[in-house]
Amino acid sequence: MEKMVVGDIHMEQELFERLLTKVTNTIVKTLKEKNKSYGGSAVNPLGIFTKIGVKERLLVRIEDKLKRIQTLGFEDHGEDNLADLIGYFIILRVWMEHEKES
Repeated sequence: MEKMVVGDIHMEQELFERLLTKVTNTIVKTLKEKNKSYGGSAVNPLGIFTKIGVKERLLVRIEDKLKRIQTLGFEDHGEDNLADLIGYFIILRVWMEHEKES
């Protein structure tokens, strides 16, 4: 069975793929839930206090999340900062695809 090498730890390919699917499905589910509860504000902001574009807003959120991770670590009072960061990168990628198709 093929193994992936990560540092000194080995992981079987089948296990890697199963965990990859589990993690990505969880992130996608969370993104959909948050998008619904926030009214799609990540890509459809109100623009009350600033008129910067969606891409710039997402980059600011990514910078804020990176600073939070630097200051508090990946886990902070039950918040999964790493998953949030990954989510913002995915939303940014979706927005960039939208820009290409528009």
